[in-house]
Amino acid sequence: MDSQDKRNPIPFISSLSYAISGVNTALRAERNMRIHFISSIIVLLVSFYFSITKIEWLFILLAIGGMFALELVNTAIERVVDLVTEEYHPLAKQAKDLAAGAVLVYAFLSVAMGMIIFSPYVLNLF
Repeated sequence: MDSQDKRNPIPFISSLSYAISGVNTALRAERNMRIHFISSIIVLLVSFYFSITKIEWLFILLAIGGMFALELVNTAIERVVDLVTEEYHPLAKQAKDLAAGAVLVYAFLSVAMGMIIFSPYVLNLF
């Protein structure tokens, strides 16, 4: 941050609008972000249907929020790598693969949390 940024800070509302713009961009441009969004809507509806506990809600919201955050970071890393080089480079590939791997690990964790939370409710239906 240079000295000009310190004298003329961006108002909170403006910085919030930039963040919302980033989320909107990801939802419009990234297929995986749309998949996560639709999945989260389904999970939220199921959570309301089963009237899960407050603690379970915390885990569900943490899983959803974490997934969105990681997908946004992954997208940002991909964009920066694409900006830096148009040619194939092993380190560029590794950066993209590592970011995608982080999303995959968290997706598996989120699915595991969902199975642990929802399996008793689903089994009680039968």
